[in-house]
Amino acid sequence: MRDWRLEQKRKLHAQLLSCSASLRLCVKVWLYLASAPLSRYNLPAMAASSSILGVVIVSFNTSALLRDCLNSLRTCTLSLRIVVVDNNSADDSAPMVRACFPEVELLALHENLGFAAANNLGMRQLCGETGDPRPETGDRRPETGDPRPETRDPRPENQEPLPLVTRHSSLVTHVLLLNPDTVVHSGAIEALVAFLEAHPRVGMVGPRLLNPDGTLQAAAFRFPSLSMSLLEVFPPGEVLPGRFYNSWWHGRYPQEQAGELPFPIDHPLGACMLVRGTALAEVGGFDESYFMYSEEVEWCWRLRQAGWAIWQVPQARVTHVGGAATRQFRRRMLVELHRSRVHFMRQHYSPLTLAMHRAITRAGMLRAALLAWRDYGLGRVGLEELRLRLLAYGEIMSL
Repeated sequence: MRDWRLEQKRKLHAQLLSCSASLRLCVKVWLYLASAPLSRYNLPAMAASSSILGVVIVSFNTSALLRDCLNSLRTCTLSLRIVVVDNNSADDSAPMVRACFPEVELLALHENLGFAAANNLGMRQLCGETGDPRPETGDRRPETGDPRPETRDPRPENQEPLPLVTRHSSLVTHVLLLNPDTVVHSGAIEALVAFLEAHPRVGMVGPRLLNPDGTLQAAAFRFPSLSMSLLEVFPPGEVLPGRFYNSWWHGRYPQEQAGELPFPIDHPLGACMLVRGTALAEVGGFDESYFMYSEEVEWCWRLRQAGWAIWQVPQARVTHVGGAATRQFRRRMLVELHRSRVHFMRQHYSPLTLAMHRAITRAGMLRAALLAWRDYGLGRVGLEELRLRLLAYGEIMSL
């Protein structure tokens, strides 16, 4: 009996070793395919291809940063067709592009269409469409200074597919959406394109983003959740334990902090996104019912629902200043941030989830209001600053 038991243990041990070896082999194969080193791609053939990579940059009062961004694109070895959509800037953004970057197509608008509509306009330009520069699907923006879009039904389901043949009779295989406050590092675009073309079911890729001082900037996120709503208004390190900041509960990916291998994500930060042309044709562009914030989250949600994967490629590096346009209207943009989140949850989540998100946000705004009164009492802010903060918090609580 004892010998039989020993024999069974040896067999079980051998089976476990075999399973372990098979598992290690599978992991090695997956890592090999996922990492896709740039050296394994035929970059000279990519550079000589007749296909064109479309680039869309939406600018608003960021002339100096836009100049640096466009200069960084000149190091790319691939064929680029660049469209800059200027959202009625008050600075010299449009004249600067005309004078310094004659190869760039400039669309200088007479009003601020917002991030989503302006990017859609740029993508239509790449696709060779002409006519009214405003979005075809949706009402025109109000002429007032209110950044909120007019209320209307969400339009992605009814959006016409974007044709991928340009008026220059060259195929735009992929489209890169880039913020003007970015600097693209040498080889970054090539790495993104190489990964996209090596993985047919990947519909979008994003790079690793860096702060101007070279430190890592979070650029890989999960779709919104109630835990993220809680941690947004009760920040880790202030109210809740700081270890939650880079955790799953806060919508972050530990892989972004720990390694150099590409990994799948829910959505990248909208500062730099490369989307496959066929995926763009399938799901359409941005939902223009978003004016600022969360439009890339909703776009990626539709990509994922259509079966496309989204990855971050850390080999591609892009420096991102962050908030160059939105910090010009801090309080208004804070309200728009929360408005867009409510809009996203109303579109894609259950009424119960939306109600719980609103309750969490209102509790957070009440805390923020109390802190504002405390700062006023301690002399840290003046009466006008207190008034503006309370108005913003009150508007957010009413969403």
